[in-house]
Amino acid sequence: MHSMNNLKKLRKKIKTLYHLANVTILSVALLGFPAAAQVLDATATMTDPSESAHTGHEGAAPAKLVEVVRIATQQFIDVNAAVAANYHPYLGCVSGPDHGAMGVHYVNLDLVGDGELDASRPEASIYEPSKGGLRLVGVEFIVVAATWLAHHSAPPVLEGQTFQFIDSPNRYGLPAHFELHVWAWCDSPNGAFVDWNTRVTCEGQ
Repeated sequence: MHSMNNLKKLRKKIKTLYHLANVTILSVALLGFPAAAQVLDATATMTDPSESAHTGHEGAAPAKLVEVVRIATQQFIDVNAAVAANYHPYLGCVSGPDHGAMGVHYVNLDLVGDGELDASRPEASIYEPSKGGLRLVGVEFIVVAATWLAHHSAPPVLEGQTFQFIDSPNRYGLPAHFELHVWAWCDSPNGAFVDWNTRVTCEGQ
């Protein structure tokens, strides 16, 4: 009960901060509530889906969310189909700070702005540049933090996978948001839900 009260206070505090258009203070607000900080820290350190009690038997079969994403995005293997569905390239190919990459994000801004989460409708499809063209490797679910916390008291969770919090300012030029990558079309050695996939590269662009 004490943790829930803290999270409710967190939501109220963040709403107030965004109302004042002072996005950079968000991290300070989070640090003021240990319960919320623990939730965010847990999402930042979880790199292997097998570490989560919600992911099931990752070694035996793909997690449920991976399967849902594969079914939903089969239609976007051809990037032209993604463009026709209102997904458009954003920022070019994103490489990792040390190793690995994310790839080229094709983002549907209408989905980003609606504040909703649907496992069958990711906000971004991710492609790896190659000599043969763009290869679909995964997706990213994205929700603006202020929009989400206006109606929820904790970070988003989709099919048992908790989202990471990304503060603002950030390298993507986005407001503070929650995000989750799903490497549904390219196996990631460090887990299906980490940010950087060491088997994805931007060298082919």
